[in-house]
Amino acid sequence: MKVQINTDKNIEGHERVEAYFSGELEKSLARFEDKITRVEVHFGDENSNKSGVDDKRCLIEVRVANSHPLAVTEHASSIEKAFHGALDKIKRSLTSTIEKQKAH
Repeated sequence: MKVQINTDKNIEGHERVEAYFSGELEKSLARFEDKITRVEVHFGDENSNKSGVDDKRCLIEVRVANSHPLAVTEHASSIEKAFHGALDKIKRSLTSTIEKQKAH
């Protein structure tokens, strides 16, 4: 499973972000590892330097073998909260998609 982390110019600490979130993804998605070919995570700050409520965005896209890509988005007050919200969503989507594949 290849993990790629992307940030916009408003998110600082790219190396720290990449190391932490890659590790969290690998732990959380370990049970799907044989089904996933690639995971892309996109972080953004939608208000740039201005403050705002839930202006941090995390989009997680997962490429599943023999299936269409799955993508989820979460907005929150920090990139960590947005990431964990998106991670919960993608785990539910993966579980549902893989269960449907087993039924066929």
